Amino acid sequence: MPPRTLPGTTRLKQEGDFAAQMVAGINCYLTKETENARQNRNTNTSPDEQRQHLSTILGLYDKREKGEIQIVTPLSGPHEIATGPNYRIFEVRWPVLKGVDGEGLLLVPNSPPVANIIALPDCDMSPEQFAGLKSGLPEAAQTARRLVESGCRVLIPLLIDRKCTHSGHPDIVMTNQPHREFIYRAAYELGRHIIGYEIQKIQAAIDTFSQDTIPTGLFGHGEGGLLAFYTAAIDTRVQTTAVSGYFQPRENLFNEPIYRNLHGLLKEFGDAEIATLIAPRKLIVEIADHPEVTGPPEPKNIKAAAAPGCLTTPSLENVEAEFNRACSLIENSANTCFLTHSPNGDSGADTTLEQFLNGLNTSFQNTPSSEPPNFVREDTDPNIRFKRQFDQLVDHTQDALREAEFRRAEYWAEARDPDLTIYPKVADTYRKRLWDVIGPLSDITLPPNARTRLLYDEPKLTAYEVVLDVYDDVFAYGILLIPKRIRKGTQRPVVVCQHGLEGRSQSIINPDGPKIPYRNYAYDLAKEGFITYAPQNPYIGEDDFRVLQRKANPLKLSLFSFIVRQHEQTLKWLSSLPFVDPDRIGFYGISYGGKTAMRVPALVDQYCLSICSADYNEWIWKNASTRHKHSYIFSKEYEIFEFNLGNTFNYAEMSWLICPRPFMVERGHHDGVAPDEWVAYEYAKTYRHYALLGHADKTEIEYFNGPHTINGQGTFAFLRKHLNKK
Repeated sequence: MPPRTLPGTTRLKQEGDFAAQMVAGINCYLTKETENARQNRNTNTSPDEQRQHLSTILGLYDKREKGEIQIVTPLSGPHEIATGPNYRIFEVRWPVLKGVDGEGLLLVPNSPPVANIIALPDCDMSPEQFAGLKSGLPEAAQTARRLVESGCRVLIPLLIDRKCTHSGHPDIVMTNQPHREFIYRAAYELGRHIIGYEIQKIQAAIDTFSQDTIPTGLFGHGEGGLLAFYTAAIDTRVQTTAVSGYFQPRENLFNEPIYRNLHGLLKEFGDAEIATLIAPRKLIVEIADHPEVTGPPEPKNIKAAAAPGCLTTPSLENVEAEFNRACSLIENSANTCFLTHSPNGDSGADTTLEQFLNGLNTSFQNTPSSEPPNFVREDTDPNIRFKRQFDQLVDHTQDALREAEFRRAEYWAEARDPDLTIYPKVADTYRKRLWDVIGPLSDITLPPNARTRLLYDEPKLTAYEVVLDVYDDVFAYGILLIPKRIRKGTQRPVVVCQHGLEGRSQSIINPDGPKIPYRNYAYDLAKEGFITYAPQNPYIGEDDFRVLQRKANPLKLSLFSFIVRQHEQTLKWLSSLPFVDPDRIGFYGISYGGKTAMRVPALVDQYCLSICSADYNEWIWKNASTRHKHSYIFSKEYEIFEFNLGNTFNYAEMSWLICPRPFMVERGHHDGVAPDEWVAYEYAKTYRHYALLGHADKTEIEYFNGPHTINGQGTFAFLRKHLNKK
């Protein structure tokens, strides 16, 4: 009878669902890190450096096109679409990026304008409503109309809304993702952002306005408040900014809709720190209602694929607390920062607009005209305009997707020798860069403190549950299978076998486990004589684990930040076992475990080989394509996207960091993860790299006539070949 506890370990007393406890522990860790982020921010960088960092976070990746705001008009009929008592309203368009225009309404006073204002309503409010041309807002909240009546020239850009009418592809599937989320998904993978796209539209308008001698101001409410706030922080040409219904502590960013997810934001910025980048220019924070968002649209006859997320009106106490914190960071804040309160919750209260226009060296006409603007022509169709704007941004992400391979080539240019292989000496440099994409946690300081417990005993092998400390609240769990009759003083190779999405260690170590997709491969390898270890990875529990990614991203971390460290601690402990050869520990992962097979061995060089099963493919197409049915764009896996990965690392580049260690791909022809063509295209770059460095015998791909599953033929032979030799 084997011992109840492995020698050198203490008895495992912990009970319950280890996977759920692991997710809960990581959640606790991230909650504490979020709470501590405010105190740990670096305040020594210059405002220009901070603006550059913020620009990267916001996805301001592309150079703006040159051009001016132009009136859109039919061949016949008046230029304006509407008139008011002392102003005209035009439909306008202006160039922003290649293939991307800004569109909206321009309100022009009949007398020379006293200021240029970009007025940004919440994204679910149309420019026509903000101008008072269509119903939806009380007169006092028609801010653009009130500003033009005070003599300002006012531009109202169209913003992408939260509906889901166009989110999907009619030949594939339509989803309930808000339009902002649909664009966010592809953009995020490619270093862009829906927020960044719309900031670029605002800045392109400022490019035109800055040619005038009159001042420029931004007024924003709700999502428009977010855009006004960030634009003013980035662009010092903005003289005065009013932010209505948005400003508050940002530590609950993970609860907001995913199209507000900003990689690394909280590591450097809260709303108070953003405010410091606007100072000494004038900032007015208005306490007002924010449009309530309880979640994504209901999936009526469409696929439920949207991320959860809600928006509520910030509490008075929270707004005041963050505002006071901003004032404490800003010198002479009494002359630059102003807090106003809308008495009825509507944006654009009289006191707010008075302060706003005062900052633009003009006065506010606080009695709105009783005469609303009237249409002169009604041949414009806002729905067509919106669809055009939506399609332009989607198309821009797809252009960026096509360009991504060239951006990666530039990113790797310094590593290439004349034969276009990668210098081994630069591997550590790019390994650090991959770490930067994934997000490194601090080095582990805790000892493993292994706790073990006999799980089952069979004639040929013994199984133990294992728990290891990693950080406070964070542990690693797995199941170790030890073949019997290991001679004393000998050391065996280990295969770390990684389950897929929503999987468990038990699924691959039990003889009666599921045949598809796992086929008991950890159990079968142990029967062959390999020591196998099946770690529990934390991608389990649906939204319970996906919220970890949402909490991690603003801290410039990801789920793999934890997974990599768990594997490092696991390897440390495995290497300490007297019957384990620490130089012969290989990795074999399937599906989400295949994602692990690409990232963990690329970063952790103690793994002597890696096998990626049922996942390897053209990973950036897989994440960002809006045309292929295999894309995560259409799926519920909203946590999958990694900021700017598309311009830095695809699967081939990750495999280059595994080289010269053996690497293999296992691929079923009927695997719905991706088509064979994607796999072959990407693997060709892996093979070429190995071959040119003289290691062609260390990489293989096996295709088999099967689905998304372990095949266990060529891969088992690959393990025998590379692990059974000293």
